Amino acid sequence: MKITTIGIDLAKEVFQIHGVDTHGKTVLRKQLRHSEMAKYFSPI
Repeated sequence: MKITTIGIDLAKEVFQIHGVDTHGKTVLRKQLRHSEMAKYFSPI
């Protein structure tokens, strides 16, 4: 699974994360709180 595009819906409390691969297939759907964003994306 290789994510090529990430979309983030910026809301007040919870961010919706959506990732797709090169074929446009959804490979990631996740909800994160503001405090979790940096920890989740730090390996990228």
